[in-house]
Amino acid sequence: MNQRRLGKHGPSVSAIGLGCMGMSEFYGTSSEQESIATIHRALELGCTFLDTADMYGPFKNERLVGKAIAGRRDRAFVATKFGNERTESGEWIRINGTPEYVRQACDASLERLGIDRIDLYYQHRVDKTVPIEETVGAMAELVKAGKVRYLGLSEAAPPTIRRAHAVHPITALQTEYSLFSRDVEVEILPTVRELGIGFVAYSPLGRGLLTGAIKSTGDFTDGDFRARHPRFLDENFERNMKVVALLESMAAARSITPAQLALAWLLKRGDHVVPIPGTKHRALLEQNCAAVDVELTADDVARIAAVAKPGTFAGARYADMSSVNA
Repeated sequence: MNQRRLGKHGPSVSAIGLGCMGMSEFYGTSSEQESIATIHRALELGCTFLDTADMYGPFKNERLVGKAIAGRRDRAFVATKFGNERTESGEWIRINGTPEYVRQACDASLERLGIDRIDLYYQHRVDKTVPIEETVGAMAELVKAGKVRYLGLSEAAPPTIRRAHAVHPITALQTEYSLFSRDVEVEILPTVRELGIGFVAYSPLGRGLLTGAIKSTGDFTDGDFRARHPRFLDENFERNMKVVALLESMAAARSITPAQLALAWLLKRGDHVVPIPGTKHRALLEQNCAAVDVELTADDVARIAAVAKPGTFAGARYADMSSVNA
């Protein structure tokens, strides 16, 4: 696995990471045994950048990752997040960026993960009721205390990123980015590039749509949030599948999977971009990791981008966009 540096002064991480969220929630049923085996296989392949959050499960995903890396801590770069406050039973409370909550959330995550320091700690969503300077100031205290190595933000707008970075260096910004969702190219990518901040692309496979594996909305099992997602609603889904079919044909012409095409395209967007496709199956993990070996020419990149140009896909990223790009 190739390595990429997160930010100008950040750590080297695997060029492709592993999103662990779906192992515990949102994407239907899963097997803990297979999920742990998938994490172990990722580490074997050098895909050592593991992404989780306290809200996934809620709390179950951090415990799962902690169980998987026990005895393998030195091989894993662990990123987790705070800010989307939920109860143990799953009820939503609020977005919380208060300094007191930052400290409490960090200690709880450390305990669930079974580690003494978090490699990369993100604010999952910006709390509009708390100045970003206060939240990041509390996060900086965690670095000083040795509980966190690097700081990150998720779904933050350029002015917020700049204000946060002035308080303490921000190593990475995590935001959705794929052929399916290219709005970050306008302002956000130029901002993080200017500031020397790494960009972590979540949902780089369009929540599975870009893999070509989803042929019908009836493919979703119980507990899969995509059944209610704007992009997968009937009219949007039909329009989006036409674009996916074009990408599938382009991938077939290169004897690669559509997922590998989508990931290879993202890797060509800049050496500061690190995609973290999520999966809970070893076979799909292996296919995703192989995308680092896909060679795309400048003409390939341009043709792919033209097929999936901004505005081509239908449907909002979330039914409620009020908490993103804040």
